[in-house]
Amino acid sequence: MRPYVILSAAMTLDGKIATATGSSNISGKKDLERVHELRKECDGIMVGIGTVMADDPRLTVHKINANPEDNPVRVVVDSRLRTPEDARITNCDAKTIIAGANEYKDDFFDSDKYGLFKERGVKFFFSGDERVDLVALMSYLHEEGIEKLMLEGGATLNFSMLKAGLIDEIRICVAPMVVGGANAKTFFDGEGFDTMDEAVQLELVDSYSLDKDLILTYKILND
Repeated sequence: MRPYVILSAAMTLDGKIATATGSSNISGKKDLERVHELRKECDGIMVGIGTVMADDPRLTVHKINANPEDNPVRVVVDSRLRTPEDARITNCDAKTIIAGANEYKDDFFDSDKYGLFKERGVKFFFSGDERVDLVALMSYLHEEGIEKLMLEGGATLNFSMLKAGLIDEIRICVAPMVVGGANAKTFFDGEGFDTMDEAVQLELVDSYSLDKDLILTYKILND
């Protein structure tokens, strides 16, 4: 058993979710409100350590009217346990789970950072050798009561989840802008597939305009 996973992101027309310098303010006001409505509906929200290091997100519901209990459980996939001590996802605004790999567990338990995070109520889950076992993580999150999980990437985690068959739905905002850049972050990164025959197939189930943006919803067609 695992949560129902919705991948949510905003990208430019050329598929970029951030420029090479890390600028990622893509969504318009209405789309940000839509995303926070989705956060409110979900039991958990998950990002990779790259997103935490680059953006220091809160991962709470704060663009719309909400109560503290509306905040989803924050999950960080952080194999090497690099989450900064002052990261906002470790504050008391919502519950937080950091998922690390077994290779780095012992050293982390001996660190001052572990004690600091524990004092803040952060929970930890360890799986895999050098990288988090995403299948095991999804099973653990389901056991923790997370039935609907919002995935906000970044690009490497997006592809790893997709390749593992752990994404059920994609909701994407396409903004009317082009930034280019060979080193700009794309919606999906990672090693990619070698052939088009291996590509994950999607079904478009909804589309509409939201101010200047285009909102698309796809279902993953799992074999």
